[in-house]
Amino acid sequence: MSEIAASDIVETIPSALIILDRHLNITSANRAFYQTFRTSPRETEGSQIYELGNRQWDIPALRTLLESVIPHRASVEGFEVEHDFPTIGRRTMLVNARKIFSPGAHDGSILLAIEDVSEERAARAESKNIWRLTQSIVDTIRDPLVVLENDMTIVTASKAFLTMFGITEAETRGRRVADLGQHQWDVPALRHLMEKVLPENKPIESFEIEDDFPGLGRRVFNLNARKISQPGNHANRMLLVFEDITDRKQRERDALSLANEISHRIKNNLQIVVGLIAYEVNFTAAPCVQGYRAMQARIGAIAQLYDLISHSSHGRAIDVGDYLREIARTMSASLLGDSSGIVIEVKAEALDIDSDRAVPFGLLVNELATNAIKHAFPGGTGKVVLSVERVGDQIELVVADDGVGMPDKDAAEGHETRGSDYVAIFVRQLGGTVVLAPAAKAGTTIRIRLPFLLVPPEHAAPLAA
Repeated sequence: MSEIAASDIVETIPSALIILDRHLNITSANRAFYQTFRTSPRETEGSQIYELGNRQWDIPALRTLLESVIPHRASVEGFEVEHDFPTIGRRTMLVNARKIFSPGAHDGSILLAIEDVSEERAARAESKNIWRLTQSIVDTIRDPLVVLENDMTIVTASKAFLTMFGITEAETRGRRVADLGQHQWDVPALRHLMEKVLPENKPIESFEIEDDFPGLGRRVFNLNARKISQPGNHANRMLLVFEDITDRKQRERDALSLANEISHRIKNNLQIVVGLIAYEVNFTAAPCVQGYRAMQARIGAIAQLYDLISHSSHGRAIDVGDYLREIARTMSASLLGDSSGIVIEVKAEALDIDSDRAVPFGLLVNELATNAIKHAFPGGTGKVVLSVERVGDQIELVVADDGVGMPDKDAAEGHETRGSDYVAIFVRQLGGTVVLAPAAKAGTTIRIRLPFLLVPPEHAAPLAA
């Protein structure tokens, strides 16, 4: 190190450096100084600092530093000077000053290190302006929202949030959302999702919370969250929006209650029709009885659908197993009777069918089962199995019997010879295809592949107890 000249070290320092004597005359400066302030050694050295150029360094703040502070202190760090320089424009300079003494000299010199922090200060000011603008925009949004740090503490809250929950900004800033109010937001599932928003960039969409809130009463909120980045800052934050859907949920519940009541009344009216048909059967000539009973079973299948809908807490999806069992029960009552040797068995995977398509689905099942009952068991005994399972991205409905089977001629002509054109109509309406397959030992198996009309059971409401 002793072999390295001090001047070499000074020239490599990026900050502007100048050395002043006790009269504040410049004795030397480094290259960074000349480049930053667009001057030369000839114009600089030997001049008093205040007289440089057109006295651009005659700055009150700098005079305070050199004439009042330095004489009483060995060093000063971070002294900020903002000034309009004729050659380089308005600049913000950070000045560090230190007294230095040469060996054998009684009078000390002053070393000034000048760092141009104009761009940094401008970027910081711009960042603050943008953030203030963002805050203004946030405050105009109707839905309450908060901005969170990585540790889930609140940086800022919108006016809508503060107004709705009756708290002040001081009561929210720096606190965790889970700690607000009576800890209504302290939900493990919500915490788990929020912890993934920033590190994994996984937004939260429509997380629903229903609870009692102080001053608000019973409320339902949809929570949405996503990662945001503040301009000029590499830190990431989270935007959490609270959407009050209480009124909407109440309207949905009212509409569902009304729909269930209507479904119940439709079911009752259809049951009356079924009863009237059953009554007419007693006075109908034998050739017409089967037609009346087939009509009775069809209407009964629709009545059972509306009965299930009226008992559903959701109103949009029906449990397939329950639906098939109700159809089987209705058919057994209308077509077979208690003394029949024919039984209908149901095997269904845990799936739920969209109520909008449940009518053609139920009529299709009813038609296939009716055909099996009418044609498969000349001896009056046997079993019909109704089953539904998911196969890949399709649903397979299977109606199988252990009866006499289909003649080759009927199998070649298709299902229409086995019953009615209704089967073809319902299959087309559901967008499915029919496959006839012989049973393993006897009887007939009809497989119908349908598009995935059904919904997973977790997305459908269970039937009310």
